[in-house]
Amino acid sequence: MHGYDSTSYGEGFADVYDEWYADVTDVDATVSLVDALAGSGRRVLELGVGTGRLAIPMARRGLHVTGIDSSSSMLERLAAHPDGASVTAICGDMVDDLPDAEFEVCLVAYNTLFNLLDADAQQRCFVEVARRLTVGGSFVVEAIVPDDDAPAGRDVSVRSMAADRVVLSVSDHRPEEQRTNGQFVELTEAGGVRLRPWSIRWADPDELDAMAAAAGLVLERRVGDMGGTPFDDGSDQHVSVYRKPA
Repeated sequence: MHGYDSTSYGEGFADVYDEWYADVTDVDATVSLVDALAGSGRRVLELGVGTGRLAIPMARRGLHVTGIDSSSSMLERLAAHPDGASVTAICGDMVDDLPDAEFEVCLVAYNTLFNLLDADAQQRCFVEVARRLTVGGSFVVEAIVPDDDAPAGRDVSVRSMAADRVVLSVSDHRPEEQRTNGQFVELTEAGGVRLRPWSIRWADPDELDAMAAAAGLVLERRVGDMGGTPFDDGSDQHVSVYRKPA
């Protein structure tokens, strides 16, 4: 998408993220999984921390959470939260700007890995995360399972509609590139038009497993969601836990 970069998503969605995506995945189940994996070290790194939807509840559980995000607007909202100071926030790229520290768990939730828009960047993310995991540490990846039957092309639909507001979803699906670009077009009586762009480069579980293996990580388990639903051929999402072996 012309003009789209690593900050575009956060800058476009920061003001509505908590309203639109508060319940997009199971927060309690996510916190419980990360808590169980963190052991006695309790140090967690979240990639794409955003407004703290997951990081703040993890910190409330007693985990020592560091979060990185390329969007200053997202991090401003995290800092403004009453418990925002409980999270160590870094404004930067989730490949090149990861902190020089060790963590028992790294979490990348809800397709955030796919915000890295080429296979090389995704592979380098695995490598940089692996370098920062303690021996026995876990990289938790939550992502969709791509639909091989989804047709290529463009689509327009209505996301939401109220008396004074309409939000349209416009997308361009390109299977040959493993890429989907999109815009939420928000039309309001008072504010006119607001564009909220997004773009992902998806990878299927087998490709992610290969990236993990190349980074020296091994797949410990894969489930259908954070709550532990079994993963099978009909699953449309997965949570994969990769372990750094001794």
